[in-house]
Amino acid sequence: MRFGLRVAVPVLALLIAPFAVAAETVRWDDQVSSFNLDNGMEVVVIEDHRAPVVVHMLWYRAGAADEKPGVSGVAHFLEHLLFKATDTLESGEFSKTVAANGGSGNAFTSQDYTGYYQRVAADRLELMMQMEADRMVNLKITEADILTEREVIIEERNQRTENDPGALFGEQANAALYLNHPYGVPIIGWRHEMETLGLQDTLAYYEQFYAPNNTVLIVAGDVTPEEVKVLAQRHYGPITANPELPARARPQEPEHNAARRLVFEDARVAQPYVRRSYLAPERDSGDQKTAAALMLGAALLGDGQTSVMTQKLQFEEKSAVYATAFYRGTSLDNTQFTTVVVPVPGVSLREAEDNMDRVIQEFMDGPIDLAHLDRIKRNMRAQEIYAKDNVQGLANKFGRALTAGLTVKDILEWPDVVESVTEADIKAALSKVLEDSLSVTGWLTSDAETVK
Repeated sequence: MRFGLRVAVPVLALLIAPFAVAAETVRWDDQVSSFNLDNGMEVVVIEDHRAPVVVHMLWYRAGAADEKPGVSGVAHFLEHLLFKATDTLESGEFSKTVAANGGSGNAFTSQDYTGYYQRVAADRLELMMQMEADRMVNLKITEADILTEREVIIEERNQRTENDPGALFGEQANAALYLNHPYGVPIIGWRHEMETLGLQDTLAYYEQFYAPNNTVLIVAGDVTPEEVKVLAQRHYGPITANPELPARARPQEPEHNAARRLVFEDARVAQPYVRRSYLAPERDSGDQKTAAALMLGAALLGDGQTSVMTQKLQFEEKSAVYATAFYRGTSLDNTQFTTVVVPVPGVSLREAEDNMDRVIQEFMDGPIDLAHLDRIKRNMRAQEIYAKDNVQGLANKFGRALTAGLTVKDILEWPDVVESVTEADIKAALSKVLEDSLSVTGWLTSDAETVK
């Protein structure tokens, strides 16, 4: 088992820390700095000295898409189990300690990352690092923990997925979109595999991925890079890197040669709708313009009341109660471009799909409203500025991007990349994505007659 140097004894950490020298700190602007520890941990510091509060976030470059076949849900399962006992903490003591120090915290799992965070007073930062470093290597989980927490995640699936026809429909649509990539497997896991998750499955994932050379530490708030560097070297620096950490090479998609369709019928559906997802390129380091163009294209088509789909289908033709388009480009591998139309009563799903296709084709055939595009860009620029007031939101933005293969430079350059996108860029990006062969079209309905 890969435990390396344990960090349960603070004195030992203090003795070793002076010999672990981090790389030189890079200051990117007046708020963001970064450096690396010798064991491979990447550290980003986002300064905001207006309140004596810090957000401490530890992001692992491992999520559901990094699981081995047959153990879907183990990444999320381990996230739950990390709040159990360690060599120095009793089960549940981590969260109790955070709360006792006036803080809050939680964790989350996605396809590309698992994250743990605490929001505390600035003078409690070292305690958070000490506990987080401890559970990175000293987790003690038992068969009893497995049995108890496995029931918890199964019940979570019951509540969030099994009891929601829309969630079940989305799960099936994702599985149809990804022919080979693990993004087609739900983050929470397939139920039949969740029911058999065991101690060895969980420890194997923990031993492989929970290592400093697979993490990004983000500290945002009332701190300086110098303070964070001292504490990070003291608590994370002594932990041994995992030399056997594999490259993040997932199975990739083959060429998609045929459009796919599905109908999900469930008596619980109150509002039928049409959803179409296209396989789309993600936002790549050093090459973000296509992603920016797709993001702006989605905003023009279906983001808000002034968007093309909403104006045409909802307000002018009154054939839909809701219409939207969205693109989430921050992803390690190929992502999705999705459109949704919810028809008004009396409009069939076939008519809703035809209406959606017609409006999108009209958008592609005609000129883009440049005034609308400028408004969207101004709004996005304003959101970037306002976001500086939310250190937890900034920490989240950096963590998601860095665990998806982007760099600090990419993140800071993103607003300028978005600003540089032209009408021609948007049309070119959309024309490559909005291909039938790249699509999965789904109907969610409660009435078989609607499908016919």
